[in-house]
Amino acid sequence: MTPAVENLRHVRGNIERAEREAGRAPGSVTLVAVSKTFGADDITPVLEAGQRVFGENRVQEAAGKWPALRQRFPDVKLHLIGPLQSNKAREAVALFDAFHAVDRPKIAEAVAAEMEKQGKRLGLFVQVNTGEEPQKAGVMPREAEALVRLCREQLGLALAGLMCIPPVDDEPAIHFALLAKLAKDLDLPGLSMGMSSDFETAIALGSTHVRVGSQIFGHRG
Repeated sequence: MTPAVENLRHVRGNIERAEREAGRAPGSVTLVAVSKTFGADDITPVLEAGQRVFGENRVQEAAGKWPALRQRFPDVKLHLIGPLQSNKAREAVALFDAFHAVDRPKIAEAVAAEMEKQGKRLGLFVQVNTGEEPQKAGVMPREAEALVRLCREQLGLALAGLMCIPPVDDEPAIHFALLAKLAKDLDLPGLSMGMSSDFETAIALGSTHVRVGSQIFGHRG
């Protein structure tokens, strides 16, 4: 058993425990194994261990390794969890099954247009900058409703939910609670929140998708 497979089993066990402690149904949380910066040789054992949902930050990197892996594992679901440039929308829609970082109207419009052209529907999450950090992507909380309304009413998009990345030095629970309230107010079922250091807290506050990389694959040296 490789270290990554052993780590995967540990993470899955922690997710199951967090679900129980939160009084949630088993399997209500989707583990998105974040494989950015890791190659096919690192990812393959995790695929062989049964993991089927993976997250990547960059379209170009994902395009270089996932088509070949998907020939062997065709039931993989690939999630783009990093920011997207509008000129990469065509490639992103073709390659990915979900996108967690719809953060402005231009991106929503580009993705909507490509989904229409390609006859494909991605699971779309609106990224909210809950810490209102100027250097970070995401719509400000007070502007989230307007972006959601544009996606739904003008672009005809069926949104999966909201996503956030809390500020590094803040208590993540505050941001997870804010995102959960926003999602409830906007009638959105999905919450993409929680990473390697805080996914148990996120599950307690309603996360439906946790994005875990280093606790599975380790740190790229």
